[in-house]
Amino acid sequence: CIPALSYLITTCCTSASYVSLSSHLHFPSSLNSMVDSQYYLPNEIGVASLDCSEAFRLLSPQEKMYAHYLSRAAWYGGLAVLLQTSPESADIFVLLQRIFRKQTPAQLEQVATTTGISSEEYQAFLVYAAGLYANMGNYKSFGDTKFIPNLPKDKLKALVKASQAFQDQPTEMEALWDSCSCLLYSLEDRQKQLGLGDKGITTYFSGNCSLEDAEMAQKFLDSKKLSAYNTRLFKRDNGGKACYEVRLASAVSCNSSVSKYFTQAYAANENQRKMLEEYSRSFTFGSVDAHKEGSRYWIKDKGPIVESYIGFIESYRDPFGSRGEFEGFIAVVNKAMSERFAKLVSSAEVLLPELPWPREFEKDTFLKPDFTSLDVLTFAGSGIPAGINIPNYDDIRQSEGFKNVSLGNVLAVAYATQKDKLTFLQEEDKDLFIKWKGPSFEVQDDMGKFNFDQSKVTNPETGEPVSSWYRGSETWDSKFSTIASSYEECRAECVGLYLCLIKQVLSIFGHEGQDAEDVVYVNWLSMVRAGLLGLEFYTAESKSWRQAHMQARFVILRVLLEAGEGLVGLEEVTGQDGKPDARITLDRSKIHTVGKNAIHRFLCKLQVLKATADVEGGRALYDLYSTVDDGSAHNFVRLRETVLLRKEARKMFVQANTRVSGDSVELVDYESSAAGLIRSFTERFQDDAEQLEADLLELCKRDAPCWC
Repeated sequence: CIPALSYLITTCCTSASYVSLSSHLHFPSSLNSMVDSQYYLPNEIGVASLDCSEAFRLLSPQEKMYAHYLSRAAWYGGLAVLLQTSPESADIFVLLQRIFRKQTPAQLEQVATTTGISSEEYQAFLVYAAGLYANMGNYKSFGDTKFIPNLPKDKLKALVKASQAFQDQPTEMEALWDSCSCLLYSLEDRQKQLGLGDKGITTYFSGNCSLEDAEMAQKFLDSKKLSAYNTRLFKRDNGGKACYEVRLASAVSCNSSVSKYFTQAYAANENQRKMLEEYSRSFTFGSVDAHKEGSRYWIKDKGPIVESYIGFIESYRDPFGSRGEFEGFIAVVNKAMSERFAKLVSSAEVLLPELPWPREFEKDTFLKPDFTSLDVLTFAGSGIPAGINIPNYDDIRQSEGFKNVSLGNVLAVAYATQKDKLTFLQEEDKDLFIKWKGPSFEVQDDMGKFNFDQSKVTNPETGEPVSSWYRGSETWDSKFSTIASSYEECRAECVGLYLCLIKQVLSIFGHEGQDAEDVVYVNWLSMVRAGLLGLEFYTAESKSWRQAHMQARFVILRVLLEAGEGLVGLEEVTGQDGKPDARITLDRSKIHTVGKNAIHRFLCKLQVLKATADVEGGRALYDLYSTVDDGSAHNFVRLRETVLLRKEARKMFVQANTRVSGDSVELVDYESSAAGLIRSFTERFQDDAEQLEADLLELCKRDAPCWC
């Protein structure tokens, strides 16, 4: 999807001049040995295949065609993420595509040997390339930290020049290398992470935009009843005044390949046909209203065999929290697990009164969501979650409903953990953790995303009438902006912790007696451990969080530590290797008392502040528990260093491709390795590779002045 339409806003502001990065960036010719390991991907990083072969085999020929064409739309649309991540991401992507289209990883390895690159260095290059594909950019999708190749720049340059792609087109490849090689290796402070202004890099805003610019633009969009979901903001000088250009993602003036794959020929019903029609209109004209209309038809399409959703969805990576990153998924229903989730939904009206806030904060009629377990065939975007609750449009969620999906084959490999890599737990907890981590996630997953009334009621925290609410076109995202995503994830996680204490919930998933108690224990233990691990995603220099979920889990850790009475223990120790370590303990006998009461109180505060649009109170509460300091009972600044010392890289996923062969669709699988992941991407776009790469380079070139 390409930015084409724009609204020009001229305000009487003093022009802000662009700041040139090139004048003060230092680009090393080789990696400094002291470079923090968080800025490169280790050679031993886990790579796992998302197995969907059996689920795909059981589809009918029509369903396979439907899945194939939606997958193509998702993959082509997902290329927009390159343009949403960093100025150099698309250039690096094209560089890698051209290299690996000419030579497979195995063939290129022979070339690498002749240029003096060791096997470890070549593997580091493959891991970097796989990482760029998996994250759709050179910043980690989970944590927003930049990663660079773990081999010297001069050696990578030698490999590029020795490649067949360079031999065939030396001028073009030289220009391509020159366009991205500096930023590819740069670790200047602002380049280390995504962020707005001097806090990091973003392409949702031009390089001269500040938080104040983002706030001004949001107020304008709200006043015009325009959504920011599919926009980017560019600021330029117009005769001494600041001129703001709001660009919408659309295919009106470019050769976009997304909409052509929304063929209705293989849709199973009228809801799917209408959904595809509205999606096509949305991506053609940049219309969020059309996407919302498509989402309405999607919600009505209950229990399809092939499930999908596509568009500008999650706002985690917009520094202001209002703009959605593109993603698209296509998956096949896992009927056995879906039956359990259906039972949970059927019990929702019984479970909702258990939540710790007055009935007035509930909707008069609960809209039962579709809740299914799926095996992912395609997930295009910057990362693959374990579960999703969509759409994110507040008005639709409140009045028409939503869907919950749990991605079963993602869970199967994402939570496969080796005992020796389980950090910060007591030895006696590790076996239990491994046994019940997956089942506990199923119980925890997405139970917090219910619809709630936002009407004027008495504030249960103060006893006073509610004095704030959402006005006009204000939404949760636009109102709470920078903390909205993490705050909502925290609320959802707290609801999951709270409701998993109810025996009825556990029995739905087949857990009774001691097994049920073990699931509760591991669920809470996992949350406490995740809170400590979350410190990896905190940037001490800017005092900011880079990942919404992990900030949320740290907040919950702080809440449970604050509860006291020995519920949670967090101790700094020395590991067997003589290096700093930490140990977490959880008193299972106090979960149902001390723990439940702590979550009860905190969850009620979160809900009331959200429902009443109390931004000031919500931000004060959330910022308090998000603080990473060394002045409390626990030195979180020092613990962060321990977490970084012992962190483990997140797994990368290899996904299959589909291709039409005559009247049938074939599934093409790849090996679980960096090389396999690379091959999946080079074969994914081979039909129109040259035109596609030319379009990406043109878009990069067009916007390049905006980042200086």
